[in-house]
Amino acid sequence: MAGLDAAAVAAAEQARLDPRLRELVRLRASQINGCAYCVDMHAKDARAAGEDNARIDALAVWREAPFYDEAEAAALGLAEAITLCADGHVPGPVWEAAAEHFTPTELTALVGLVVAVNAWNRIGAATRAWLPGSYTP
Repeated sequence: MAGLDAAAVAAAEQARLDPRLRELVRLRASQINGCAYCVDMHAKDARAAGEDNARIDALAVWREAPFYDEAEAAALGLAEAITLCADGHVPGPVWEAAAEHFTPTELTALVGLVVAVNAWNRIGAATRAWLPGSYTP
C-alpha cells in the first residue's frame, strides 16, 4: 500500500496537481467511505497545504457550496464517481467534465490518487487499525 500511495503522490507531483486539490479529492473519497482516520488525516493535510477551512468544512456538500471552481468541481465529481463506481461506473459526462479541465497526465494522476485513497479507506474502515485524531502532518 505504501508503494501504491507513493506512486500516486509522485504522479500527482509530476503532473503538478495543486496539493490542496490532491487533499480535497482524497478527503472527499474518505468522507464517502466513512474512514474516520483518513478524514482526519486529509483534512489536516489540506490545512497544512494552505486550504481554507470553509472549503474543507463544506466539502461534503460541495455541489451546493460557492467555494469550488469548475476544475475543482470536476475533480470532486470524478473522485466521487470513482469511489462509487460499483453503482454504475464513472458516467461519461463526469469523465468528460474532468477531461475539459485536466490534461491526460493530470487525469491519470487524479485517478491514481483516488484509487490509492480508496484502498487505504477500505483497510482503515474495515480494520480500524488507526486511531482517528492521532495523525499529525
